[in-house]
Order: sequence, then C-alpha cells, then structure tokens
Amino acid sequence: MNDRYDAGYGGDQYELVGYDEYNQPVYRQVPAQGTQQPPHQQPYDPYGQQQQQQGYAYDPYATGTQQQTPDYDTGAQQAYDSRQAPQSGYDPYATGTTTAYDPYGQTATGGQQPRAAEQTAYIPQQGGPAEDTEAPKTPQAGERDYRTEQFAFVEEPTDDSEDVIDWLNFTENRTERREEAKRRARGRMVALVVALALVVSGGVGYLWYAGKIPGVSSSASKSGTTTAAGAQNRDVIVVHLHNTAKGGTSSVLLVDNTTLKQGTTVLLPNSLALTDDDGNTTTLAKSVDDDGTSGTVDQLNTVLGTDIEGTWRLDTPYLQNLVDLVGNIDIDTNADVPDPAATKKGAEPLVHKGKDQTLSGKMAVAYATYRASGESQNTQLERFGQVMQGVLRQLTSDPTAATTTVQTLAQILDPPLTDKDLGTFLAKLADLAKSGAYKTALLPVQNDGTLTAQASAGVVKDILGGTAKSPDEGSAVRVAVQNATGVKDDTEKARVVLLNGGFTFLEAGTPSAASAKSKITYSDAADKENATEVAKTLGLPTSTVTKGTVAANADVSVVLGEDYKPSSAS
Repeated sequence: MNDRYDAGYGGDQYELVGYDEYNQPVYRQVPAQGTQQPPHQQPYDPYGQQQQQQGYAYDPYATGTQQQTPDYDTGAQQAYDSRQAPQSGYDPYATGTTTAYDPYGQTATGGQQPRAAEQTAYIPQQGGPAEDTEAPKTPQAGERDYRTEQFAFVEEPTDDSEDVIDWLNFTENRTERREEAKRRARGRMVALVVALALVVSGGVGYLWYAGKIPGVSSSASKSGTTTAAGAQNRDVIVVHLHNTAKGGTSSVLLVDNTTLKQGTTVLLPNSLALTDDDGNTTTLAKSVDDDGTSGTVDQLNTVLGTDIEGTWRLDTPYLQNLVDLVGNIDIDTNADVPDPAATKKGAEPLVHKGKDQTLSGKMAVAYATYRASGESQNTQLERFGQVMQGVLRQLTSDPTAATTTVQTLAQILDPPLTDKDLGTFLAKLADLAKSGAYKTALLPVQNDGTLTAQASAGVVKDILGGTAKSPDEGSAVRVAVQNATGVKDDTEKARVVLLNGGFTFLEAGTPSAASAKSKITYSDAADKENATEVAKTLGLPTSTVTKGTVAANADVSVVLGEDYKPSSAS
C-alpha cells in the first residue's frame, strides 16, 4: 500500500503518519530533494487554539479568521495547516504538553532532546475532524475541578460511628434490664401479698364454717344440719364392680353435690341389709346377684332415702380398659398385691406397697379386687374406692371427651343411663377430683347389716341427704325397727305386721341392752300421724309416740321394749 499522496498542488506530496482520536488519517508533507525544512515549522493544531499565521491556513470550525490563499508562484513550500503555534508538537488530546519531533533523532545541541516537530497537515480536499458534541467540559477560570472520589458520604460507616452505636445499644439494654428487674420484683411482691391474703381468708373461712370463731357461727349451724342438707342438690349413680375372674361384686355410690361443689365416693358394704319386693330381708351382695340392677336400686333408695339416677355395671375387663384409656393412675397403695398370673411361689408382686404408685389397667384391677387372708370385705372395698378416685383424677373434665372415653369402652349400659349421661356425670366428678373437692366415705353398718341413727348420720344425712328426701305421694312410710325386747324372733314378727300394714320395714339392729318401755319417734311434724299409725299397727299405746331423733334412712323409728306383745298386734 502506498502511504504517499500527491495532492497536485505544485508537486507537494504527503504521506500517512497515523490516525487521530477521531479515527481520521493524518498526513505530513514530504520535503523535496535538496530543500531544507524551515527550522521553526509548526505542527498540526487540530483545535485551532493558536493564533493564525501567514500562508495557507484551513479553519475547519469556521471561527471567522480570514484565510489566505497559498502562493504557488513563489515555488516555496508552505506547510498546510489550519493554525500554527510556535515550539509545539502534535497533541491529539490537547493536553498542552507536546514534544517537537526530530526526524533524525538528534538535536543541534547534542544529547537527548525533544524530537523536532513534524510538518503534518490534512489534505485540503479532505474534511476536518467531526465535531465532538460530547467532549468533556473544560473548567473555566476560577472554578475548581471536583470529582466524585474527592467526597466522603455520611452513609459510609466510620469507626467512631460504630463506637457510638455500640455505646447507645449498651446503655439502652442495661436500662431495659433494670426496668425488667423492677417489674419482676413488683410482680413477685404482688403475688406474695395475694397468696398471704388467700391463706388468711381461707383460714378464717374455715374457722367460721367450722364454728370455731368465738361468738360467730356458720349459717349451717344456725339453720340446722337437716335444713341445710335438704336445700342441697345431689346427683347419684351406683357402680357395681363384677370380678369376672374370681366372682363377687363391690358396690359404691358416686355422689355429685352440685350445691356445695363436693364429690364423694360412698362405699357400700356387701353386708348392707336390704328388703326385697316380697318384704324379705337380704343383703346387698345377694340383691345384685339375684334381683339385678333395677331391684337393687329400689332397695337402696328405700334404705338410704336417696334417689339413685342410674346404675353402671363395671366388669373388671372394662375397668382395666378404662385405666389404660386415661393413661394409668397414681395412688397410695396399702399392700403388696401378687400377680394373679404368676405360677411360681414367691414371685415378684404385681403391685408394690407405697406412696404415689403408678398402676396400669391390669395392676389397678388386681389392687381393686385384692383381699388378703383374714381381711374384711370393707378393706377390699376401700381399695376399689382408691382406684375409682384415681381414675377420676386422670379423666378429662370435658364432657364431650369424657363421653368419647365411655363410648370407647364399648359397654352396654343399663337403661336409663346412656353414654352421654355417664360421660357428662364423670366429667363433673373429674373436675372436682382435680381441684381437691373430693373424698371417700364408708357407709357404717352393724354386724347384722343394719344402720344405726348415730353411725349413719354423717353419711346418710350429710352426704346423701336421706332425711331431707320426702317420700312420694302414696309411697310407703319407712319404719326403722330396733329389737330391745331380748327376744330375737320379735324382729321378724314386727316386720310381718308392718309389711301387712302397708309400711316399709327397715331393720335397725339390736341395741346392747334391753329396754323396758317401747318408744316410737318422728322428726318431721308431717310424720306424726304416720308414727301414730305405726303404734296402732304394732299394738303399742299412742303415748309411746314422741318427737325426737329418727334413723337417717327412715321416716319413723321404733324401739321395741319388753312391753311389746306380738300377739296383741292387729
């Protein structure tokens, strides 16, 4: 490629020396043979920043400076340049610092000197460089050239700011901890004051209720126990535990006193004397086996003067499932119970004696039915009562959930008791058992199975409210008879006479000593006429009828003395 270019003006020739910052070609004039280059030839000034010199000059930006036409007749070579500046080289970026170009690499004075300026120019026919519309703005005089890197912004963290933030966080956290400690101290103080107030008020309330405050007595003592018991509402069901493995039954009453918010398990000994439909004396154990649930309920209502709402027959397999469903029970056991399935003598006991023993379903059944050699049936009955109270403590207090538990047992209940009724009833007792408002009481009976007024008053009166139960209209009057004649057969003769007279006979046992005079008493004025009829039926004078204490389960009490003559009874 030929880098030379013949412009056609007086034989001037140019050669390509490079490209400027606008990618435009830059040429320089080639010196003629034998012609010495002027010593102060001006280089190409693309921006025309120097003053205009004589000779042919090209103003690409039309600044208004008059241009002169080159003289071709003189034959002298003139450098084609838009503008000339003395002692300056080609500086395409206009930095203001250029070095003259020396084509021979030497200077007149010797040593390394800046190169002599080359004579370069654009061809006259060629347009100038394109206008740079986005050229960087040159700061004017008096203005400072600010750049971004010279500034420090407040967003940038510094060591001092971090220290200040840490100190603020420390002081704030320490203040919050102090305030929290003060709040906790105040809370503990308030809780302590409330606890002390509850203890004091509870103690005073108990003393007031017990009538131990001098000059002050409870409302119950003022109105009388009988009246207070009569105003209370009770829900009662009877539970019969049937031992399917060894035989035998155990019976308890579950009582919910909705007035006093008190729950009770009343233990009923199997020796309790009852009277069947034919008027014959029997025991509770025989009645459960012979008369079934309905007959036993009627007889219990007659003897105890209560109103049993339903019967729950609980066989031992169902008791085992019930304990497993509630998640085991914790009770204080009073004996080591051997494993019924053990075949070797001296095997490890299934239930150990001790406090807070955890019993599974199998262990609970073994403990509830266990009766050691020489023990009374009441001892075994007390163990069954412990298991029932333990089940109630573990049972849910939600009626719906308790009903689901009962339904899971898949029992067939005796009407009119239903799954929902039993579940709701047990849930109420469970709530009382969890709160500590629950107890177990044994119904005291004599050796012959009869009840005495003194022994049964605490259970029949206070728990069951037997004396407060008025007999239904047309129902038989209950007559409790004690035989103090010294003749055993007189009890049976009196029973036959009373049954024939339309009364309900209740055997009250035999006193320790004989009595010379017979005595008939009533407690309610409404029973005075009934007491008089009893005296006439037994052939006793009406003068024996007086108002006084009556057996808890009876309307009229009779003590047969030596003056009783069965043959005179009509």
